[in-house]
Amino acid sequence: MSAPTAETLPACPVETTLTLIRDKWTVLVLRELLPGTKRFGELKRSLGHVSQKVLTARLREMEESGLVTRTVYAEVPPRVEYALTELGRSLQPVLSAMWDWGCGYQHAVDPARPDALTKPWE
Repeated sequence: MSAPTAETLPACPVETTLTLIRDKWTVLVLRELLPGTKRFGELKRSLGHVSQKVLTARLREMEESGLVTRTVYAEVPPRVEYALTELGRSLQPVLSAMWDWGCGYQHAVDPARPDALTKPWE
């Protein structure tokens, strides 16, 4: 997927948001980067079952869309870090709303379920 342009942006703002955060892995990468910068290996470990290929593709798409920055350090071995841009950080309220809704849903389905921990980015 290439980054949306003025010509390809959907007319609907909700569709624009969904175009950018398009799948589970993109949203989970956002969640992991909200607290701060992470290296590729840290992201992969924290996400669990994501393949290297999918994570690499999502990070590239997010970088192309302006949500993530990729910093390469000239070291041996090379070190690469990922961080949210201001635009990427501006999605925090969206993720917070998803967190709150998900907590409510979990409680509705299973009232005995313990409340979720605090948001990892707060």
